[in-house]
Amino acid sequence: MPAVAKFGIEVNFLTERYVATCYNDRRRSEWPPHPARLFSALVSAWADADEPDASERAALEWLEDRGAPAIAASGAIIRNAVSHFVPVNDAVVSSGRASPSSAMKMLPDQRPRQQRFFPSVTPDEARVTYLWDVHPPDELNEALDCLLCRVTRLGHSSCLVSCRVTSDPPEANLVPGEVGSSLRNVRRGQLTELERQYARHHGDLPRSLSYTDVRYRAVTGKLSSAPPYEPDTAGDWIVFEFAHDSRSMPATRAVELATVMRSAIFHYAEDPIPEELSGHRLDGAPTLAPHVSFLPLPYVGFEHADGRLLGVAVSVPKAMGDASRRALYRAIGTWEDRTSQDYLHLVLGSQGVVRLSRLRGPATLHSLRPGVWNRASRRWVSATPVALPRHPGRLGRGTQAVRARAWKEAEAAVKAACLHVGLPEPSIVDVGFAPFIAGARAAAHFPPFRQNGRDGRLVRRQLVHAAVTFDHPVAGPLLLGAGRFLGLGLMRPV
Repeated sequence: MPAVAKFGIEVNFLTERYVATCYNDRRRSEWPPHPARLFSALVSAWADADEPDASERAALEWLEDRGAPAIAASGAIIRNAVSHFVPVNDAVVSSGRASPSSAMKMLPDQRPRQQRFFPSVTPDEARVTYLWDVHPPDELNEALDCLLCRVTRLGHSSCLVSCRVTSDPPEANLVPGEVGSSLRNVRRGQLTELERQYARHHGDLPRSLSYTDVRYRAVTGKLSSAPPYEPDTAGDWIVFEFAHDSRSMPATRAVELATVMRSAIFHYAEDPIPEELSGHRLDGAPTLAPHVSFLPLPYVGFEHADGRLLGVAVSVPKAMGDASRRALYRAIGTWEDRTSQDYLHLVLGSQGVVRLSRLRGPATLHSLRPGVWNRASRRWVSATPVALPRHPGRLGRGTQAVRARAWKEAEAAVKAACLHVGLPEPSIVDVGFAPFIAGARAAAHFPPFRQNGRDGRLVRRQLVHAAVTFDHPVAGPLLLGAGRFLGLGLMRPV
């Protein structure tokens, strides 16, 4: 059995992808990132300083002498590598003078292009941790953590990362052994060797990474095979994609769209509508069983995301009975059969008509792919605001003490919402009016959300954005709060 790790370096992939070619096959992806690549990134961050710090150098020398680390890494989906032709670097000038032919090749229209491949993987959990069974002295630990804060990429320049020292790492699922896959590791003197090589190539000439080869074997029953927690809302999706001319609707109209979509499908459902579809028992009381959710899907989480709605998913919980499931598919099929046009139509009152069609194959739009919303992760953020199940108090008015108490109540309400859908209590909860992910709209931009309270009167629910972190991975789709069946509280893994 491997020793219990006391020290780890955590690498978080901010773009949820890792882009790096395998050292012996340019068409293949490297996964997990080899320890030697991480060490070189640390050395680069150290050497980029105006005056490289002596304590950070000592930390690097301590790290290179610790041997091959164990690794905690999830599985990953491999992206097919497509070739690209890119301009080569400027011609190297020797003896201070370039030849006419070399000079001509530096012009844009004369510059030669070279075939390149950029293979990448999408990890199930966008995090890798390297673990050692010894902890550095406090001064070296602080220096390493400071150095890790300056590491911004790993592999290709598009692969942005955030790194840190962790004293509470997860259990490793890849450990050094006599058999298994080979990963490049560091050895004593690695820093000196990298400095010697840089004195030769100065970042211009071709170079190769110095390393020592270490084999790794998988440890069964660890991170890669442990099933994540699943909420009551987990299940299958039926996805409808908007026609191109209907993709201008903002996410602030999510509840309106979900309500109209629900009514359209129920219009073609046979009576009586099962409570797992309607969400209500025959006597009108709310059902206690998980039931169908209608989820408008916004374009969020990317650099240029603008929050437009691109489609709607009908989320069918796993616990839903076969009879209710068949009733749902019959209703959708009847709606499609009675439509003579290429698209289904949703009439949004005076706001016009939305055209959409059911996807029967892989989605071309990233935001319509169930895997984007369903994959396991420890951290989730709201794409649409959460309607708190209980009123927290005045979040934006009153004295500072009154507002602080109200925000604490809002955090507690989000924790209760997680427990309500069958999840453990999150270890970290952040709430606010502003979104936590690119493209999402501020909570204040959404119309008021009201629903019947226990006494039958309409109750206005407070809307907030939330970010939650769990101690263990949680699978999606994750829907939180009082409006989770009508497009609010849709969470995205990050």
